[in-house]
Amino acid sequence: MPPVPSVTILDQHGNPMRPVHRSAVDTAYDGASLMSRELASWQVGATSADAELLPELSTLVARSRDLWRNNGIASSGIQSILDNVVGTGLRLSSTPDYRALGRDKAWADEWSEVVEAKWRAWAETTDCDAARTLTFAGMTAQITRAGLLNGEGLSVPLWLPSRDRKYATCIQVIEADRLSNPNDRMDGPTLRGGIEIDRYGAPTGYWIRNAHPGDWFSWAPDINQWTRVPAMTPWGRKQVIHVHDRERTGQNRGKPLLSPVLAQFKMYQHYTESELKAAIVNAMIAAFIKTSSTAKDLEELFGGSDQYMEKRAEHAVRLKGGSVIPLFPGDEMQPFTPARPATAFDAFTKSVLRHIAAGMNIPYELLLKDFSQTNYSSARAAMLEAWRYFLGRRAWLATYWATPVFHLWLEEAVALGEVEAPDFYGNRYAYGRCRWIGVGRGWVDPVKEVAAAEMRMKIGVSNLEDECAEQGKDWREVAEQRASEAEFLRKLGLPVPWEAPTQVILHDGPEPSDRDRQSRED
Repeated sequence: MPPVPSVTILDQHGNPMRPVHRSAVDTAYDGASLMSRELASWQVGATSADAELLPELSTLVARSRDLWRNNGIASSGIQSILDNVVGTGLRLSSTPDYRALGRDKAWADEWSEVVEAKWRAWAETTDCDAARTLTFAGMTAQITRAGLLNGEGLSVPLWLPSRDRKYATCIQVIEADRLSNPNDRMDGPTLRGGIEIDRYGAPTGYWIRNAHPGDWFSWAPDINQWTRVPAMTPWGRKQVIHVHDRERTGQNRGKPLLSPVLAQFKMYQHYTESELKAAIVNAMIAAFIKTSSTAKDLEELFGGSDQYMEKRAEHAVRLKGGSVIPLFPGDEMQPFTPARPATAFDAFTKSVLRHIAAGMNIPYELLLKDFSQTNYSSARAAMLEAWRYFLGRRAWLATYWATPVFHLWLEEAVALGEVEAPDFYGNRYAYGRCRWIGVGRGWVDPVKEVAAAEMRMKIGVSNLEDECAEQGKDWREVAEQRASEAEFLRKLGLPVPWEAPTQVILHDGPEPSDRDRQSRED
């Protein structure tokens, strides 16, 4: 047995303490053992977030996109997250901090209605896009998809005055691949992944390549040139919106969602393709002919060795429905019964896909779009867990993308006199406070969930705004529409359905019989 190394431990004053001998088999943490047979080859260095990610980011992004393009399940998972986080878009609900502004709730409601109406006139048209191809909802979906596939979304607010544009503010969405060090310089203390940072880690500038490095049809005369864009203007207006997760301190770029499961996805794809090819080959081969003739006899039968393969191809036996196959004397037909696809194929693939679904933070049923083996309780629990993730992603998207864009537009609207906001720059965040309403959750069992919503409102733990937002609706629009419909129905002399008292009765078991119903009434 080799000698056990000794480790000298220093106290807080730098003085050596008594030697401590590490046992060859015992460690304080089993996971830190360097001697065990299972962990001896697991040698991992402790490096910073950027040192781990930046050298391998381009490979992770390229492989993530390849899976999304060519793997149906990966594409389905990305699309499911996009549909539940963004859906048809995020709707602005302006909620200015009227207390900080010295106002009251009535002023806030009136101000919010004006701001939301003017915001819709900009966000629901392509004027908000520098390329004039997408609305704000379209750009939001593009940024979200980029965040899932690339790990980050990148956009540059521009100021493009035009006669046919009411507002000069517009957004240009940029592929994050263009964010890189000028002339492909090595990363350093103040420049990492195309981002200039100060001593505290705050971004001060972004180096953006004039064109995508893989774009062969770019209009740029030289794609090997970079433009530095300051992070902010001197008065605090954002000039770059960089959306990504900072999972560790000091992380300046984001990683794709599929990064932890790329290897499993690719191996799963290879496995399923191999099984599919085997099944096709098995379906093409019906039987073998076993003959007692020697190879020399077969050569002479077909006119010599030179013509053997040619004759065999010409006289190949093809099976058809109801065919009678003639055989030579001594020949015997043997069926082809392969053992593939494997009997454990379904169970094995489900196990792998459950692992992949967990890595993507969504339920297995949602990844596969298969709810055939799910009951109400399981579906409800799975969707509740999924919605924790979706709501977290939506809050992340609203905080780092939607709200900054709203603040940029609001600044110009105030400057143009479209919106009244005294001392805007001193209270810009009080004026710009808002929430974003996404696509509704939907219902697994509408009767039960409507009854639960009614009960929450009655006992005071919820309100109309929260319940409408959960279904992707604005409570003011719902209330105004109901009032309009009620007035119209009264003019026609028709009853208003929601004014009549209603009672929702839920039965967990079978419908009671007439005798049971009569005993309850008594």
